Amino acid sequence: MWVKCPNCGKILHASEQAENAYVCHYCNHHLRIGSKEYFDILFDQGIFTELFANLVSGDPLKFEDSKKYSERLIDTIKKTGLKDAIRAATGKVNGIEMVVDCMDFAFIGGSMGSVVGEKIARSIDYCIEHKLPLLIISKSGGARMMEASFSLMQMAKTSAKLALLAEAKIPYISLMTDPTTGGVTASFAMLGDINIAEPGAMIGFAGPRVIKEFIKKELPKDFQRAESVLEQGFLDFIVDRRKLKEEVSRFFRLIKN
Repeated sequence: MWVKCPNCGKILHASEQAENAYVCHYCNHHLRIGSKEYFDILFDQGIFTELFANLVSGDPLKFEDSKKYSERLIDTIKKTGLKDAIRAATGKVNGIEMVVDCMDFAFIGGSMGSVVGEKIARSIDYCIEHKLPLLIISKSGGARMMEASFSLMQMAKTSAKLALLAEAKIPYISLMTDPTTGGVTASFAMLGDINIAEPGAMIGFAGPRVIKEFIKKELPKDFQRAESVLEQGFLDFIVDRRKLKEEVSRFFRLIKN
C-alpha cells in the first residue's frame, strides 16, 4: 500500500511508514495515525491490555441533523472498528508499566462525548488504585455537538479527576497531536505535569478560520502550530514521534527515582 505525504507530496510505502513511526522519510512530516499505531509504537512488543473497551455512547438527546445520532454511531463503529473516539490500555513502555489513553480522529473527528470523559475518568481511578503513571494522547476537533451539555460536562469531569491524580502524586503526561482543539484543549490536554506535542501539530481552542473571520486580519503562518505554542509557553517541549517511547519512559523513570 502506498500513501502520499500531504506535506511534500512524496510517495511512501506502508512498510516504510511503520518502520519510521509514520513520519515522512523526506520531510519529517508526522502523518496522522490512530490508537492502534500509537499502541504499537509505545508498548513493549506491542503487548497491552485494553481497559473499558465496551463503553458505547448513548443518544440522550435523540439528536438528529442530516441523520440520527444513533445511526451515525452505528455507522461509525462499523466503519472504524472503534467503539468511540478514545481507547485506554495498560502495558509496559520500556519496562515501565503505565496507562495510555489515545484518541482516534477517525471516530467523528475525535470529538469528546460522554464515553471519552468516562474512559479518562476510569483510567485515572485505575492509575490511582494501581499507582501507575498516565499518558493521554489527544487528537480531537473538540466537544461532540450531538451530546451538547453532556459533552461539555466532560471538561469539568476530567479536570476534577486529574486534580485527584495530582493529589495522589501520580505523574501525567499530555501529548497533543494534530489537531488538538476545542474543549479537549480547554481541559485535560493542557493539564499535564508535562505538556508535549508532535512537530507541526495544530493546537488551539477555536480554529484559525474562525479567528481570522472574527478579527478580520491575516494570521501568522505558524499560528496555532506546536512550535508557536511552545514559544508562547504553553508547551514544555516538542517530541519527534520516533523518540516518543524513549522520552515518555525517561520522564516517568526520573519521577519514580
